[in-house]
Amino acid sequence: MENLAASEVIDPEKLSFDKFREEVLKDYQSVCESREASLLGRKEVLTGKAKFGIFGDGKEVPQVAMAKFFRPGDFYAGYYRDQTFAFATGAATIEEFFSQLYADPDPRHDPHSSGRQMNSHFATPFVDGDGKVLDLVNSKNLTAGLAPTAAQMPKALGLAYASKAFREVEVLKPFTELSNQGNEVCFCTIGDASTSEGHFWETLNAAGVLQVPLAIFVWDDGYGISVPRKLQTTKGSISEALKGFQKKEGTNGVDIFRVKAWDYAGMCEAFEAGIRSVRLTHTPVVFHVEEVTQPQGHSTSGSHERYKPTERLEWEREWDGIKKMKEWIIDNALASEDDLNEIETAAKDFTRDSRNLAWEKYQGPIRAQVTHAVELIRNLAQHSPDTTEQLQELAQTLVANREPGRKEVMQTLHEALALAGGRTREGAADIRSDSVVVGPDRTTAADVAAYYQELKKENATIYNTHLYHEGARNILQVPEVKAVYAEDAPILNGYEVLNRYFDQLFTHNPLVLAFGEDLGKIGDVNQGFAGLQTKHGAERIFDTGIRELTIMGQGIGMAFRGLRPIAEIQYIDYLLYGLQPLSDDLASLQYRTAGRQTAPLIVRTRGHRLEGIWHSGSPMGVILHSLRGLHVCVPRNMVQAAGMYNTLLQGADPAIMIECLNGYRLKEKLPANLAEFTVPLGVPEIIREGEDITLVSYGATLRIVQEAAQVVEASGISCEVIDVQTLLPFDIHHLILESLKKTSRILIVDEDVPGGAAGFIFNKVMEEQKGYKWLDTAPRTITAQAHRPAYSSDGDYFSKPNAEQIIDAIREMMAE
Repeated sequence: MENLAASEVIDPEKLSFDKFREEVLKDYQSVCESREASLLGRKEVLTGKAKFGIFGDGKEVPQVAMAKFFRPGDFYAGYYRDQTFAFATGAATIEEFFSQLYADPDPRHDPHSSGRQMNSHFATPFVDGDGKVLDLVNSKNLTAGLAPTAAQMPKALGLAYASKAFREVEVLKPFTELSNQGNEVCFCTIGDASTSEGHFWETLNAAGVLQVPLAIFVWDDGYGISVPRKLQTTKGSISEALKGFQKKEGTNGVDIFRVKAWDYAGMCEAFEAGIRSVRLTHTPVVFHVEEVTQPQGHSTSGSHERYKPTERLEWEREWDGIKKMKEWIIDNALASEDDLNEIETAAKDFTRDSRNLAWEKYQGPIRAQVTHAVELIRNLAQHSPDTTEQLQELAQTLVANREPGRKEVMQTLHEALALAGGRTREGAADIRSDSVVVGPDRTTAADVAAYYQELKKENATIYNTHLYHEGARNILQVPEVKAVYAEDAPILNGYEVLNRYFDQLFTHNPLVLAFGEDLGKIGDVNQGFAGLQTKHGAERIFDTGIRELTIMGQGIGMAFRGLRPIAEIQYIDYLLYGLQPLSDDLASLQYRTAGRQTAPLIVRTRGHRLEGIWHSGSPMGVILHSLRGLHVCVPRNMVQAAGMYNTLLQGADPAIMIECLNGYRLKEKLPANLAEFTVPLGVPEIIREGEDITLVSYGATLRIVQEAAQVVEASGISCEVIDVQTLLPFDIHHLILESLKKTSRILIVDEDVPGGAAGFIFNKVMEEQKGYKWLDTAPRTITAQAHRPAYSSDGDYFSKPNAEQIIDAIREMMAE
């Protein structure tokens, strides 16, 4: 600098001020663009171009302030009001926002969900097409947004806990592509009314106990739709209600800040201090952002003028965050009013252009479909004398539709085929010879049917894919490795088999962590982890409180971060406590992000036959109906369970492992390759060959089926007994059908309630596998009673299938 003239020397203070001014005006531009996106978005819904919309107007200023402290490597768990945050962090563009509003299924236009979620559900990529975890340390990471109130809270705990694990667990230190020494913070947002949900309180309590880097931003606009805050929250203030959680010297807990949504400078100061602290100390923080306004009300489904008094509406207009930020900028001489007016005008132009571009990209492929469909139908009409007029009307109606969707194209083609006598099903076009003239260069119903089938396949790819991982780590591609037994293989109790398996697993796979109620110190209630906490460390195998909801959320968040958690629900009866995040978040995750995010959590639990209502659960119907997107493993013994764990850990999908409660003390041979052998999912096993009748079951009930088969063998009845092994996926090679072809009789035995898993199996075998073609007698199911199982051995006998029921059913079927 000594070579510069005195007048050319750069003043550090001026440089600092210019940079500060530039940042402020950039933030102002962001909030103006976001507000305009909300206003235009509402219009698109009200004019019918979009179906429904919830927007982030009123929250722009606190979100742009929050975004200033969101670093590469950090994680976000939020909901549908956080568009400004996504724009300000660069995680989403306004054009993508409108593409999502229009439900554009092209991932190039809506990369967050491929049109599968409504607006403002953002998701950055976490895995590549082969399921490999991406570089999350150098990117700003947004987990897929959720609409159910407070549903984002449980996984936020896990996202934050992962940073604690990466900081404290020695064997995780080398995984520098997954964490920067645990310095990441999870930013979690929630509306004030949703803090009334148990999800919020359970998460906050767990975060305070665990001391994890979780920053919670509560947007408080005074209402939960139409219900005022005084009816939602004790003391009418979440920060007042949380005072007992405030961390003090020598205690755990959380730090609490109160800020005003219109105070840009105050929020920047508070957020900077709070985030710096949580990043350094891993003390959770709650930012209670008060006096948030909501200019357009809750959503496009109604007007807030119906329930807000005039005074409140006037106050919201006066204390709008953008209005106050503009006043603050002018008062502090950072820009003139004319400067800011120019920014506002540019923001409107930019947002409008982004909207128009998104609409054109969305409509382009549909218009091409319309053009081709109309051409086919009109050509068909020329050669269909009996239906010419109707076909022309169909084509004209489609042409006249100003905003057609793919649905309208398919419906029109379907109706045209019906008029022309063509078939809409794949395989053939059955043409009425008296109504369609077929000749050279003439469109036939077969041509229309072919285009219909082409679009049907295309739409299935667009809307019906990615429930499970579809790349190299697809679970069905894991090669089978059979168990190998030494001649002198030891015979152990089932729980001892599992104990040795988990010991080897934790020795060789540092990414695996296990946790749950009573799992750590005592090694779980059935001793599968006995002694392993001492050997492998309390940071990897640890106890939790009684909080199934956040145990599941903790596992989900950790799995997002590249870890391989095993989260335990002590008994399957308690799964209901943790079902919501498993169903709404985990099971749908790959589908609603079109494969760009996955969280391969393994939920470990136990159930089936024992004693009493609360420890005998087999709610398979609940699981099958609510957890599509997870694999459901129902091993009959612990050796099979170990092989399934090995398979799951090579895949990129989540799963639930349901071990048999009454199998922990059954004797089993110990495989020599315990940590390597795999059990393929979706492949049943024939455990007893027979010729006369096929018996299908799984888990604990399978042993009762085997007992019945042994009894009837004495009277000359040969039973083939099949263990389905997994319910999701189910019998992918149709092994049960092959057995049915041989026996022509089938009995399905299940200890779920009537119509539960037995109904599912029946549907799979009879309808999907077309097993009905091979029946000599009506198929049967035997299930538990409709009520919960009664207490004691007698209660179990009369509540769930017993051997005598099965024997009688077999004999009846053989006599028919």
